[in-house]
Amino acid sequence: MLTGRCHCGDTVFEIDGELPQALTRCTCTFCSRRGTLYAYYEPKQVRVTADPASDRVYRWNSKLVAHHFCGTCGCGTYSDSPDFQMDGSWDGKTRRIGVNARLLDDFDAEEWPHTVIDGRHLW
Repeated sequence: MLTGRCHCGDTVFEIDGELPQALTRCTCTFCSRRGTLYAYYEPKQVRVTADPASDRVYRWNSKLVAHHFCGTCGCGTYSDSPDFQMDGSWDGKTRRIGVNARLLDDFDAEEWPHTVIDGRHLW
């Protein structure tokens, strides 16, 4: 079980699973500015407890991805997105949760291997 939280603790998550072999850094205009290193999981593996007054969502472009962040401390917490493949395709139904691995308890995401996806040009 992995756990994590935003800076102020208004958003807490538990992940029923292990760390992926590599985290993901996306180069799209939003993710590159946000600086997130994503750990991806199936929705059923992630439980999020968030204060409804502080859980905020940002959607842009296609509106298919819900980027959650804490409205109190500003930390980007997780994203709920289509399970896009490396060629940008999607089966129209399968989703995934990209947790901000920088928020995991007792874990240094910067030291973990990560892959880069060219989100600036894929979608």
